[in-house]
Amino acid sequence: MSLIMKKIDVYSQYERQDLVAKHAPLVKRIAYHLKSRMPANIQLDDLIQAGMVGLLEAANNYDATQGASFETYAGIRVRGAMLDDVRKNDWAPRSVHRNNRRVAAVVQKIENEKGRDARDTEIAEALDMKLEEYNRILQDASGHKILSFEDIGSNDESLLNNIPNPQSELLDVIQKDDLKSLVATAIASLPERERLVMALYYDEELNLREIGAVIGVSESRVSQIHSQAVIRLQARLT
Repeated sequence: MSLIMKKIDVYSQYERQDLVAKHAPLVKRIAYHLKSRMPANIQLDDLIQAGMVGLLEAANNYDATQGASFETYAGIRVRGAMLDDVRKNDWAPRSVHRNNRRVAAVVQKIENEKGRDARDTEIAEALDMKLEEYNRILQDASGHKILSFEDIGSNDESLLNNIPNPQSELLDVIQKDDLKSLVATAIASLPERERLVMALYYDEELNLREIGAVIGVSESRVSQIHSQAVIRLQARLT
């Protein structure tokens, strides 16, 4: 390697280190924001650690000629790294996933038969349980949802992850974009309160307590509404 190329490499390395140092506070801001919207057992330090890995990758891969500022590019990579880390360390008991599948199947059956939204009481009755027990299932499910349309489903059950692997990378992008469009259409068809909760949670990025204050219910009730909305989407899109 020529002396000039070595100098360029050294300069680039220092430049990357400078980008990481300057944007370390961005990692903390994103981590605190996500922590406020995640289950209590997600540790802030784990989010920050995953975010710093994302920041390092952003610094190594950033291309200023693409038009986006480094802060914008890094913010996307940092948030994605944090969510990926949480997804990989899924802590939900199998019973939670099993109950989600049961509820989704019942919702699908009721809505196919009646041609309208399945009601809480109908779902509970079909599951042969009291409404309070059904709400507990929704509450359990709420603690294990990870804040992204990619997580409608969980781990290998995610709708986006269940797209068949195409030979063409372009076809993969088209399929996933098409599925996202279907998800958006399905969300628009949700019952009004569920649709509002989804909009406030995903679009406005409010946490459950803030949503409860907006619609006048408790934080735990917002959790249940959110879980039911996600399960209803699973039923309609599976």
